[in-house]
Amino acid sequence: MSESMLSYVLLIAVTLILGFGTQAYIKHTYKKWSKVPISSGLTGAQAARKMLDENGLAHVVIEPIAGELTDHYNPKTNVVSLSEGVYDNKSVAATAIACHECGHAVQHARGFVPARLRGALVPAVNFAGTAWLFVFIGGLFLQMIGLIYAAIALYAATIIFQIVTLPVEFDASGRALAYVRNYGFLPAAETGGARSVLTSAALTYVAAALISIIQLVYLLARARR
Repeated sequence: MSESMLSYVLLIAVTLILGFGTQAYIKHTYKKWSKVPISSGLTGAQAARKMLDENGLAHVVIEPIAGELTDHYNPKTNVVSLSEGVYDNKSVAATAIACHECGHAVQHARGFVPARLRGALVPAVNFAGTAWLFVFIGGLFLQMIGLIYAAIALYAATIIFQIVTLPVEFDASGRALAYVRNYGFLPAAETGGARSVLTSAALTYVAAALISIIQLVYLLARARR
């Protein structure tokens, strides 16, 4: 096996290990704590409503959404969407995830700088994420190193977006944990469970950024050759 082929195989192996490993970990942690009832007796939607109201965000709407772990906050519509296993679930995992998404709503309302920066980057990243591969293939086909480096620059822009996303996600989790702790939602044991759920979710963003950085290094090495 040639050196280039070996490096490519190693890249694929690392990518698969990081990707599937983190996904398996978050699903395991989520399922574990979704079976642990929350002592407050609140559903995910009710916990989210209380956190939003406590932060003066009564105008933010909470809606159910299909799927598993599809929870998200849309700053354009001011809607917190909670998945089927979170919206009506009275578990530690449901409360943790619901309050995490509310943390994003609080960020938006408070003008959290990294969140604003991530929002501003979205249009450019959407373009770069689609265009870089076509530019890269064009550079290979035409044997133009300039196009190849342009493609790598576009790909690097998507990595910057992923890196900016990290403090946004960590901060939202921090806000969620602070809320459930300060308002007595969860005793110590349940707070530890909520932290485990949110930590496992954060690892998926860390893994995605690491995978992209590894791929970027590989692309640069190949371009230099």
